[in-house]
Amino acid sequence: MTATADAPALEARVGHYYQMDDTYLVGREKVREYARAVQDYHPAHWDVAAAANLGYPGLVAPLTFTSAPGMSCNRQMFESVVVGYDTYLQTEEVFEQHRPIVAGDELHVDVELTSVRRIAGRDMITVTNTFTDTAGERVHTLHTTVVGVTAEDLDPQIKTAVQNAMMHDVDFSGIGTLDTEYHKTVRPEGEVRIADGGLTRTPGTPSFEDVLVGDELPVHHTRLSRGDLVNYAGVAGDANPIHWDEDIAKLAGLPDVIAHGMLTMGLGSGFVSAWSGDPGAVTRYAVRLSAPAIVSATEGTDIEFSGRIKSLDPATRSGVVIVAAKSGSRKIFGLATAHIRFS
Repeated sequence: MTATADAPALEARVGHYYQMDDTYLVGREKVREYARAVQDYHPAHWDVAAAANLGYPGLVAPLTFTSAPGMSCNRQMFESVVVGYDTYLQTEEVFEQHRPIVAGDELHVDVELTSVRRIAGRDMITVTNTFTDTAGERVHTLHTTVVGVTAEDLDPQIKTAVQNAMMHDVDFSGIGTLDTEYHKTVRPEGEVRIADGGLTRTPGTPSFEDVLVGDELPVHHTRLSRGDLVNYAGVAGDANPIHWDEDIAKLAGLPDVIAHGMLTMGLGSGFVSAWSGDPGAVTRYAVRLSAPAIVSATEGTDIEFSGRIKSLDPATRSGVVIVAAKSGSRKIFGLATAHIRFS
């Protein structure tokens, strides 16, 4: 059972907010680099003309692309605000795509502690990133939920092992405690304008009249190797060595190295966009993880993706697709849904 820190003290910090010091400029090659890392070869991520044919002014960023700048911005939150834990386990992610992000976008990135909940003896912590363009419109919202893990659940050798394995400019020893001096900053008051580009553009998806509840998406298999994990770690900025070091993974209580939860989510998102024909047609993608994908050094792993249309809404010409992912007998996604607009 995961131990808890001082949850009431953390609950008082809900609402803590800060903004990334500088804007994040979405580069064309960064879009391609991320698409390669999540094995998403939809032409709109790679070819400017293909993106233009779908009505985009530049290459379209994969839906889960925001996790990379989000991870970098969230570091301060988990070092000085959400403290009292020794590590965190990702459990759920919600991506709200108000309009697709494209190469050339310059984004302000906000970070806010939106929830601390204790469920079945576990502390569930949700941090929200909002991405706003230079016109002042919010284009994307990302909700990350993790479980806080204390030293009681960890091998005492793991801290030293992790620090010795980390990249030269990553230092876990600076993580604060609840005894550290703390000053709460909150979001300034003001109007929030949500971009509507994701709802007004005609999507390059099948016609609403051509899809039915119960329709199944063609099954797709993806292979992951240790090389894929190392590449994703570098592209996304996820420094956790449980994704590439067997000894540290086992010190953390895992049977072997595991794939990043965000990587499997990115693979799932690409699976949906390949079927739909338009990566910008997804307005919401929510994934609750149930088990990690274990990636052996010799064989890698195979992840099977499948899906079906759960519901359709004629008023909005949209639908909800259930996405399933499994590796061997392990169910990777507990519950995953993608809300898609049809033409």
